[in-house]
Amino acid sequence: MCNRFVGTWKLVSSENFDDYMKELGVGLATRKLGGLAKPDVIISMKGDIVTIRTESTFKNTTISFKLGQQFDETTADDRKVKSIITLEKGALVQVQKWNGKETTIKRRLVDGKMVVVSSRSLCADKGQKDAAFSLLLSK
Repeated sequence: MCNRFVGTWKLVSSENFDDYMKELGVGLATRKLGGLAKPDVIISMKGDIVTIRTESTFKNTTISFKLGQQFDETTADDRKVKSIITLEKGALVQVQKWNGKETTIKRRLVDGKMVVVSSRSLCADKGQKDAAFSLLLSK
């Protein structure tokens, strides 16, 4: 089922990415650079190992993992997180956890395009709200 995601995907559009980065605590300069980036996302498989490489003029990141197994990840904004990626109803669902916080990133295919939606649950008792963004990528 992961084979459907294999390929090179190019960013077509994004929504709320700057607000999402701001909620993560990403500084203004990094947010501006990140907002200008038009990354390519390359997904490949070798046996049961899935690799997701994100390439842009801003920063390149690579994660390799087995579905359902936790792994250490350093995000593009340099957070050190524990991630786990599963396949749920045809979507790749990634949960990142760090310092008592959590982000969920869902990648699904719709009409030949990859839709990436991310949401983060924040501490409501500290006046923080949920943050979310979405990306549309095509081959």
